[in-house]
Amino acid sequence: MKSPSMLRGLLSFSSMTMVSRVLGLLRDISISHVFGANVATDAFWVAFRIPNFMRRMFAEGAFSTAFVPVFTEVKEKGTHAELKELMSRVAGTLGGVLLVVAALCVLFAPQVATVFTPGAVDEPHKFTLTVELLRLTFPFLLFVSLTALAGGALNSFHRFGLPALTPVILNLCMIAGAWWLSKRLQTPILAMGWAVLVAGVFQVLFQLPALRKLDLLALPRWGWSHPQVQRIMRQMVPTLFGSSVSQINLLFDTVIASLLISGSQTWLSQADRFLELPLGVFGVALGTVILPSLSRHHVATDHEGFSKALDWGLRTTLLIAVPAMFGLMLLAQPLVATLFQNGQFRPFDTRMTTLSVTALSFGVPAYALVKVLLPAFYARKDTRTPVRAGVTSLLSNMLLNGVFLLTLYTLWAPVALKAGSLLDGLSKVPGLHLALGMASAIASYVNLALLWRWLRRADIYQLQPGWGRHLTRLTLACTAMVALLLLGRWYWPDWTQLSVAGRVWRLALLVSAGGATYVMVLFATGFRLRDLQHD
Repeated sequence: MKSPSMLRGLLSFSSMTMVSRVLGLLRDISISHVFGANVATDAFWVAFRIPNFMRRMFAEGAFSTAFVPVFTEVKEKGTHAELKELMSRVAGTLGGVLLVVAALCVLFAPQVATVFTPGAVDEPHKFTLTVELLRLTFPFLLFVSLTALAGGALNSFHRFGLPALTPVILNLCMIAGAWWLSKRLQTPILAMGWAVLVAGVFQVLFQLPALRKLDLLALPRWGWSHPQVQRIMRQMVPTLFGSSVSQINLLFDTVIASLLISGSQTWLSQADRFLELPLGVFGVALGTVILPSLSRHHVATDHEGFSKALDWGLRTTLLIAVPAMFGLMLLAQPLVATLFQNGQFRPFDTRMTTLSVTALSFGVPAYALVKVLLPAFYARKDTRTPVRAGVTSLLSNMLLNGVFLLTLYTLWAPVALKAGSLLDGLSKVPGLHLALGMASAIASYVNLALLWRWLRRADIYQLQPGWGRHLTRLTLACTAMVALLLLGRWYWPDWTQLSVAGRVWRLALLVSAGGATYVMVLFATGFRLRDLQHD
């Protein structure tokens, strides 16, 4: 597949994902305004994060990366009847397995809550809320995984827009839950659990008409012994881990955050929202668009086309991810204050969330590049290498969590707290969640470095001409943008005390000026849009 076609696919996927991410931001703003950052919101974010972790593995990770190459191969070499049969068997098998998983998780919700939020066990109200919310959110896993199946099939037919738009339903339901349903329930935060459950059902229904048009809609049938289903399952098992390291890290962070001061779960979740925009719109989008192309080049043994497609993905990712990293780092407080500091979300919450955004934003280029590199392995049915890199990254994250947490506690905790229990002290010192963001960011670079090393060693990718020129332009453009943003932050240092209107126009000015500076310098140094359209 030629790069111009991938560019059109990227633009289609990204534009629809942009709508979803903007609504996701409005969703989080609504939750912050209505509920604030407290025990209730901590309980919800934990209950949402656990099934959402599994959603990302299936919807954006293991399932898609295992399903799409097999589906593409049957599509290219088999008949339409075989393709429809594969859809039916995969839907029946995936749905059956996840139905059991969801049922078990609902039944054993107290035990799941104990594992992932040990710090809430001694807080009966918080623990009870977490269990109730888990029982509402876990069925979402079943529905959203079937949605991923439909989306993977549509992507293989180059229908990228509709699958990318589907998450809008979740955000709309959660916004309605925060503003409307919460006022009608005795326990307002349960409205968010109901919103997640309803959204899962609607997302599946939303994709069915598009599948019918492609004549791929068939009743689910159990197919565990079906040869293609077995291939997908075999590839999924190692891929489950390899493509979801950042999410597993986030779950470990959830466990540790439950031991910290109340509000830490919410601050981490709000910070994660800022990463979702560049990662979802471009990182995940590029990985999704490039996988069918890489799979087709591999099936056709077109090594040159494989290298060119991957090279295109890497260059495009850097153009977005590097300036996004610097922008998020320098504008963390302005962004958090402007978007979240209202209603029940206080200046203290702004400062705490800013710490997480600053730390996590350092890892944006690594997170995004990993999303592009992983399809290069999965398209070749190589699932072991990402697992090896993932295990190392995960162990690094766990080690760094402990090192950074103890270091910050030693530096920040008053002497009186240090004399008592460490666990008791951790729950009273604000800002320690910064350690979790720092560890996650560095671990993501460990993952990236290992994947890159093994990719080069396997000799499946050759650098294309023009990288020196590309990196020079990128460096100059980012330097100019950073200089301008530093000047703006020096002139307007504190954003927590400004009025809402004052924050809005200042942020709009900084974002516009920074973005314009980056683009102008990029073009002034010779960059052209056709550079993204190499054959």
